[in-house]
Amino acid sequence: MLLEGICDFRITSDPLVLKDVPRPKPSAGEVLLKVYVCGVCHTELDEIEGRTPPPRYPIIPGHQVVGRIVQQGGGSFQYPLQSRVGVAWIYSSCGRCHHCLSGNENLCDDFLATGRDAHGGYAEYITVKEDFVHPIPDCFTDTEAAPLLCAGAIGYRSLRLAVPSILISSKKRKGFEGNLGLTGFGASAHLVLKMIRFLAPHIPVFVFARNIQERTFAMELGASWAGDTTDSPPARMDAVIDTTPVWKPVVEAMKHLNPGGRLVINAIRKENHDKEYLLNLDYPIHLWMEKEIKSVANVTIRDVREFLVLAARIPVKPVVQPYPLEQANKALLELKQQNIRGAKVLVMKT
Repeated sequence: MLLEGICDFRITSDPLVLKDVPRPKPSAGEVLLKVYVCGVCHTELDEIEGRTPPPRYPIIPGHQVVGRIVQQGGGSFQYPLQSRVGVAWIYSSCGRCHHCLSGNENLCDDFLATGRDAHGGYAEYITVKEDFVHPIPDCFTDTEAAPLLCAGAIGYRSLRLAVPSILISSKKRKGFEGNLGLTGFGASAHLVLKMIRFLAPHIPVFVFARNIQERTFAMELGASWAGDTTDSPPARMDAVIDTTPVWKPVVEAMKHLNPGGRLVINAIRKENHDKEYLLNLDYPIHLWMEKEIKSVANVTIRDVREFLVLAARIPVKPVVQPYPLEQANKALLELKQQNIRGAKVLVMKT
């Protein structure tokens, strides 16, 4: 499924075109994957609508790829042929700069994103450097594994940035003891809630979502409270993770933070249609008392691999909606319309 240029969903509901293209060939250090499934992400909407446009067209979107290695380029390889692996948003980085050498390759100036800067997984085959593929635990089906590579991994990074101590808690040291908020409750947030309930079941989690179905779903998964974006939670929060594409939830969540609290924005880009809501920011209410806003930039190799191990321990079983590859536009339009329960996944013909 090819994206041939920036499109507006208000004008067209079919931004991607189904075409046959030559099968890619792996270069030295690369592997060729036969794609089984590929998750659908809001970042694809950002690419289609021009908020994070590809550097060239046409491009094959998709960065939650699960498949098997069917060919290797020149060099030595860690994973044998037929290994089941995944490809995430991080397609490659330079490997030499101080960001890469410190494990923050997500900040590398030469960072390349799968499905934006290089062809992605809305296709039957994809090539990628072997260093940037991730072994998939056996406990997950292909469709279950796909959303873990983005919604799960970026959720894991968001949780690390919001409350680092939650990942090192133990019976002797509970770690984070405050209240945590989730604003928006789509693919990523529902996986974050599952992580929290496993790592720190004592933590109250307050969920903000416009959709009554999402609020009901959050309570089913163990949220302590669920309300609308503008509702007041039972108590102030020490950290909030925002997984929405818009600005209103950011402003509304900030006023419910405790002094010194942190809001982490889990999004590659924000849409502009409600940007004027930022004018509602009131310094004493929203930002004073050392409250802070921190963005999440992409994911690292470590994020993806650590999360897959954690997900297998829990185990995280994402709620998924499968679609054939040919219905990618349908899945994207439903995502744009906020018709969401869990994660959407494209399934290739075998």
